Amino acid sequence: MSNARVPGPVLVMGEALTDLVPDRDGSLLPHPGGAPANVAAGLARLGVRTAFAGVLGGDAFALAHEKRLSAAGVELDLCGRSARPTALAVASPTPAGTRYDFHLHDTATFRLTPQVMELERFSAVYVGGLAAVVHPAADAVAETACAAADSTLLVVDPNVREDRTVDPAAGLSRLRDLCTLAHVVKASDEDVQTLWPESMPDASCRRLADRGRLVVLTRGLRGSTAFLPSGVEISVPAVPVTVVNTIGAGDAFMAGLLAGLAAHTGVAGGQSTDITAAQAQDLLEGGARAAALVCAQSGSDASLLTLGAKPA
Repeated sequence: MSNARVPGPVLVMGEALTDLVPDRDGSLLPHPGGAPANVAAGLARLGVRTAFAGVLGGDAFALAHEKRLSAAGVELDLCGRSARPTALAVASPTPAGTRYDFHLHDTATFRLTPQVMELERFSAVYVGGLAAVVHPAADAVAETACAAADSTLLVVDPNVREDRTVDPAAGLSRLRDLCTLAHVVKASDEDVQTLWPESMPDASCRRLADRGRLVVLTRGLRGSTAFLPSGVEISVPAVPVTVVNTIGAGDAFMAGLLAGLAAHTGVAGGQSTDITAAQAQDLLEGGARAAALVCAQSGSDASLLTLGAKPA
């Protein structure tokens, strides 16, 4: 792949919320997070012009989000503002993964508006995260995604989250619909198993790819696999790293993957996902390097992500 940039910026739409992460002494430390905000920050740090369409609140957490996104180089002209507070996600890391308890009611975070009129500015649009299933953001995300599917490269990360505040049936239905619209789907094996429990994740990915999509399945420490529309499957291992934290690793992988797509103008400049096996391997390796960098630090911030950076 060349190092050419996308012939236009990437639009990342969704939430910027605050993760409260346990410290070693048991106290909770706030970290700017939210899957789409993590992706936007990581993508900008990797040299891709990126715009974030979320909503920032009127509290100190929102100021931290704005500082983080601006420092990464993310464009915020499409980011809304509200006097309401920022949504919170209390993270509870366990050996089996991280559980989240969300505090979303009456926050600024999900008061998104559709971005249909702005799509001609962008070469690719990313949607996913909680904004895809939490109202009123979910309708705005769906409307934008439907328009993007017809006009640009639509990239979806379903990023399934289970919480008492989210209707599981309606939420999963919305995420399946987004995956069906997408030209590129990146999902974890757990996400895919939850969305399509009737079959194994690999079989579900093959069905999605068979309909003309590029599908990337992440498996944590077991690496990742790209399912190409041609039927070719490419797998790469995870990058070895001393794991300090896994929060935001999937989002960093997504940023690395998107940065690779940005370099491949034949994909990111239109809706074609017809890439070679070698190009798919490059995409997966870029995602794996980005995920490893985040796993080597505390919190979900992508501050270590830069072009050419390697995990210790």
